[in-house]
This record gives sequence, C-alpha cells and structure tokens, in this order.
Amino acid sequence: MPQYLALTYTADVNWWAPEHASELAEFRQFAVDNNERIQASALLHPTATATVVRVEGARGGSVVTTDGPYAETKEALTGYYLIEADDLEQAVRIAAEIPAAWDGGAVEVRPVIVAR
Repeated sequence: MPQYLALTYTADVNWWAPEHASELAEFRQFAVDNNERIQASALLHPTATATVVRVEGARGGSVVTTDGPYAETKEALTGYYLIEADDLEQAVRIAAEIPAAWDGGAVEVRPVIVAR
C-alpha cells in the first residue's frame, strides 16, 4: 500500500505545556481514530531546539551548524504522520482530519519513495 508523509505546520509551541492540553488531546484522538493507517508519528520540540547543519562545498567540506530556527515564521514544522492510504485522494481525506489542518495550520502531504 502506498505511504504518504503528512507534515504538520502549526504554531511553534511546547505541546506539553498545560495550556495546549486540549489541542494535544485532539491529536491523540486523531491517532486513535486512524491507528490502522498510521505507521509512525511524532511531535517535534519547538524550533528553538533545532540545529541546522550545512556542509560548505562538496561532501567532506567544513560542517557549519546554526542553533535555533532557520527562519522566523508564523507556522513551523511541528510533527508528522506516516500514513498508508490507497491513493493520494484518500491520504488527503485523512490529512484533513489532523487537527493541524484546522484553524490556520496546514498539513503537507507527500508520497513516500520506498527505497529497496
């Protein structure tokens, strides 16, 4: 069955903070309701915890790291779901149920190339 990565873009928040408990509960309910289709999922820590890695020049060049987010943005990549769906249309229907797609957030759906 084809796989699709559903990347969630929401406000860049600490999901474990008490003020986000009701939102987090909605994500958990989505996971329960779609358990048979979800192969993997995770929330990401806020972008302030990110490290951007670049290599100057080609492979083997100097490694340069930058702490924190790459760019200031209203929405940030905050999680993902790896889902199995019959086709893109079904993957989009499932992604529309992810709370990140509601109220100004977004979910980006991409087909996964399975390397063998």
